[in-house]
Amino acid sequence: MWGEQGRLAAMSPRIEESPRPVYQQLADSLRAKITAGELAPGEQVPTEKALAEEFGASRATIRQGLMVLVNEGLIVASRPRGYFVRRHERCYFRPQAEWEEQPASPEMDRWMTEQTTLGRTPSQRINVEIIQPPDRVADRLALNPGDLVVVRRRVRYLNEEPFNINDTFYPFELVQGSEIVNPADIARGASEVLAELGYEQVRAIDEIEARMPLPDEAARLELGVGMPVAVHRNTGFTRDDKPVRHTVNVLVGSKHVILFERRKPQGATGNE
Repeated sequence: MWGEQGRLAAMSPRIEESPRPVYQQLADSLRAKITAGELAPGEQVPTEKALAEEFGASRATIRQGLMVLVNEGLIVASRPRGYFVRRHERCYFRPQAEWEEQPASPEMDRWMTEQTTLGRTPSQRINVEIIQPPDRVADRLALNPGDLVVVRRRVRYLNEEPFNINDTFYPFELVQGSEIVNPADIARGASEVLAELGYEQVRAIDEIEARMPLPDEAARLELGVGMPVAVHRNTGFTRDDKPVRHTVNVLVGSKHVILFERRKPQGATGNE
């Protein structure tokens, strides 16, 4: 028994003799065309019928190959019209931007202001919880067992498509009764509220890692299988080295570029 690979190869010379299953060959072919720009963002992928004829494969096999690309985030299904190359609007994520002035518009933070300037339609959803902190958050904030945190959870959207998660944790004892506990945007910024409470941040430690999303993150960002994320963690410290804020940014890998700017201190000598 040849199986579908051998049977279809005999039926059609268009299928390469390859140990890879036909659906993977289909995915490889379309992926290469998308990468090369032969299939542009927003362009419709050939129909299942056309692909079945081109590859001499069953419709079930064609759908299996297309789902590989759906799960990779390269194409999207738009029933009943078919499949389209996904539009990827990348945005720059600038960790150092937190030191810039807060936009004057009460309903928009720095990120939203930047996206509006670029002609995009940003939005965000905010909710606030008082919880027992995850172990990593408790460690970064130097909390004791039983200490609570206030977490401001945000999902940010561009053109109604979820782009990133921004969750910020604060020791409850520091911010209770303040605007930080309210589930609304803070016009002057939460960091300014912390400063008014006597906890001005003067330095921060950044951590960046790449991984697959956790189930909750995948659900909030509406991610398919096989779509990685970059995670940026930021811990803010006061002048006396007290950690007062820990932020977790979860960035869809295909939609973000993390951009740092560094300056050489005057008089410093560089190392190769």
